[in-house]
Amino acid sequence: MTEDFNMSMRKFLKQVGVTSQQAIEEALRNAQAGGKTYQVKAQITIEELGMTHEVTGQIKAGE
Repeated sequence: MTEDFNMSMRKFLKQVGVTSQQAIEEALRNAQAGGKTYQVKAQITIEELGMTHEVTGQIKAGE
């Protein structure tokens, strides 16, 4: 892949990571969710390519 592709991919993934973490932290604070474990699912879609990628996992809220 090209350098332009690599840079745009890294920029997008950084934006996904940072904004997702902020949204999750805010939701957990608002829910006062200390100590509970939550099932999490993230989905990335490129409609023009007919591509969907899903990642699942768990997040344990801090005490």
